[in-house]
Amino acid sequence: MKKQVKIAIGATAVVLIGLIGFCAWFLSGSGSAEYYSQIDNTRVEQVDTKGGVISFKGNLPYSYTLTAYDEKGSEKEITFGASRELKEGAFIRLTVMPVRGVLDWSEVQYDELPAAVQEHYVVPASE
Repeated sequence: MKKQVKIAIGATAVVLIGLIGFCAWFLSGSGSAEYYSQIDNTRVEQVDTKGGVISFKGNLPYSYTLTAYDEKGSEKEITFGASRELKEGAFIRLTVMPVRGVLDWSEVQYDELPAAVQEHYVVPASE
């Protein structure tokens, strides 16, 4: 009987350590990838953030679904939220993690885009 209890305690400890490790990885953002896109305000949707009891997206009333490219130029459609309508034509860098989705986005200049991404966009006229 004591042997079975020790095995059960050991198995529980292994499961708990694995779960804690997974949670730490999941919350840390490691394993994320960067994608680049250009804002197209015809692809924005205004969403009702007050519709549910719990809002997991926070107070992000604008939802964008844009075609984005990784540093090698591979295409992916990505949906993310914003607190405001973003500047038309602006280039953005999206930090994306599997399961969690977009963790962060920031505006970048055309010359900050990887060369493989620049091939998908027209060089903006200087202002």
